[in-house]
Amino acid sequence: MEQFAPVKRSKDGQPVRYLIVDDSVFARKNLARMVESFGGHLAGEAGDGLTAITEYDRTHPDIVLMDITMPQMEGIEAAERIVQSHPDARIVMVSSVGYQENIVAALQRGARHFVQKPVKPEVLYEVIKYVLGDDGAVATAAGAGV
Repeated sequence: MEQFAPVKRSKDGQPVRYLIVDDSVFARKNLARMVESFGGHLAGEAGDGLTAITEYDRTHPDIVLMDITMPQMEGIEAAERIVQSHPDARIVMVSSVGYQENIVAALQRGARHFVQKPVKPEVLYEVIKYVLGDDGAVATAAGAGV
């Protein structure tokens, strides 16, 4: 996999913590490998929307990568509930169901961005940097060993 400059939290220089939510174990493992290649840390995983809410409350991740189509509770509803309780939550929807209405609904209910499956690491990397905004910093050559 391509090497990426580590993305850190700018407030404390620590790795970005991720909650990965997808009903496919394969998809979760694939996303976990990607975020680890960005210098991230897996804070938790969930296979459905209900568990995602519980895991968010337990782990307080910096970013949630959330599938849309899942059992128990769809990702859009789970994203909405998380944002209701945690307005500063950063949720990126990750789905192969890229219908315009799903993307719009997810963004209206609190998601910050959308990434189409199959996920390309370079696209996810750019989206993560964008969603973190001022709270994320990419290690530069000068500060890479820090």
